[in-house]
Amino acid sequence: MSGIYIHIPFCKKACHYCNFHFSTNQNSKSAFIKAVCNELVLRKSEYTSEEIQSIYFGGGTPTVLEVSELNTILQTVYEHYKVSDTSEITLEANPDDLDLEKIKRLANTKINRLSIGIQSFHESDLTSMNRAHNAIEAKKCLEIATTYFDNITIDLMFGMPTMSIEQWRQNLQTAFGFGIKHLSCYALTVEPKTALEHFINKGSHPPMDDELSASHFEVLLEETLAQGLTHYETCSFGHPDYFSKHNTSYWLGKTYMGVGPSAHSFDGTKRSWNVSNNSKYIKALEVDKLPFESEVLSVENRFNEYIMTGLRTIWGISLGKIEADYGVKIKDHLLQNSKKFISSNTLVIEDNQLKITTSGKFLSDGIASDLFLV
Repeated sequence: MSGIYIHIPFCKKACHYCNFHFSTNQNSKSAFIKAVCNELVLRKSEYTSEEIQSIYFGGGTPTVLEVSELNTILQTVYEHYKVSDTSEITLEANPDDLDLEKIKRLANTKINRLSIGIQSFHESDLTSMNRAHNAIEAKKCLEIATTYFDNITIDLMFGMPTMSIEQWRQNLQTAFGFGIKHLSCYALTVEPKTALEHFINKGSHPPMDDELSASHFEVLLEETLAQGLTHYETCSFGHPDYFSKHNTSYWLGKTYMGVGPSAHSFDGTKRSWNVSNNSKYIKALEVDKLPFESEVLSVENRFNEYIMTGLRTIWGISLGKIEADYGVKIKDHLLQNSKKFISSNTLVIEDNQLKITTSGKFLSDGIASDLFLV
């Protein structure tokens, strides 16, 4: 198994664009931690021989937990699983949680990588998104964190209709000024049933501007290239020694375990997901019941997922793997459907790998969908 994902479903407030599972009510925090630890114990038989290469605390906002609470969960993992000595252990964090004392305490744990949700260094953007931190906290936390952690990635968001190209460039240059070696950059999208969707529908927020978003993406490619960062996945940029081990394992189709409410797991042929309700999750684990559903993935599902994730990375799609896993007929089908994209220079075949070209990067998801088995 490549990794364990642990979902921490608590936030101080709701960001307007977010559709992840979370709660702003933290009254059940202690019971939740007990439930997570119990789930880890109950599921240890799923992986008895493989080493864990990565552990990822995501959310929600994992840094709403005390360092002692994070350590309790980590201790459970180490007691019941084989964890590699070189494992990557990532904690998603919000800037408003990262004061000097907390960062120092985190640096004394097994956590060796921080993923900090900066999103923007401009106050107007943070206010518009309803983020819990402000621009001063965004910069201050990086000043401190870079002193105690070498492996830091930050999230930045582009495509906001009120963000100029120059403001976006300033965000990137500010990040580079802190010596950041990895960036995850996402285009703002309007998810169903979010506050952002509601505001756009009633006209109190401007609609998305696809042309502006594409221009932001071009600036992103230009600025990261100038900094020597490798664009190794659609949204991910970093020096090779700082590529995300955990996320890369997802993209390469490796197995993983998801723990916590709404977390997903994948064992190579079957996908499962925990109930997206904190109370139901806790109550089930109190009586040693695993609250999940599962499905066996069809050949089409597995092929399509590999196409989608593979094309998002610099490694692309292995034509050898396609033939070995799905047969010559499906490989030929893929090559036939790829011809128009190869002709338009948005796909290329190199060393028996089908890859997205630079001109196709912003279009990768659309290209992938045209290659799906249906």
